[in-house]
Amino acid sequence: MTIPQSTFSVLLQGWKDYQTLLIKAIAPLTADQLALKSAPHLRSIGELVLHIIDARAGWCSYDLHEGGEEMASFMDWGRPGMPTRSAAEMVNALETTWQLMQDIIARWTPEEWEHVLGGTPEEPDTFTRSWVIWHLIEHDTHHGGEVSLTLGMHGLEAPAL
Repeated sequence: MTIPQSTFSVLLQGWKDYQTLLIKAIAPLTADQLALKSAPHLRSIGELVLHIIDARAGWCSYDLHEGGEEMASFMDWGRPGMPTRSAAEMVNALETTWQLMQDIIARWTPEEWEHVLGGTPEEPDTFTRSWVIWHLIEHDTHHGGEVSLTLGMHGLEAPAL
């Protein structure tokens, strides 16, 4: 199936707008606010953002083999035992991983979008590069929604994520 370029542009613009709203929500937060949770057993706001960063870096570096050392440097940010990050560091990581992903997207040819990955004894499932990008979009929106919900539960400004 070929997606009209206009539809693709709308999808990418929507993702970009979402990225902007997420950064706007995170940038002013203090360390105490980043530690807020919607329930004791769920991730904090900061942990959710780190999970978004970690997923972007992991899929791009490990699965797509894209983004180089800069992208790979964010792969473990969401793992237990990693240093606590400030809102400014998280915003920088969101912006950096975003730009690296956009560079990848702009460079791929239509054929490269359909390149199949996986299918090894360790990873028997297969997926295309286009599926990975879709997964990153839905992952950002899912966990960004959790960020928005948690902010709102604690009486903080929650952009319409």
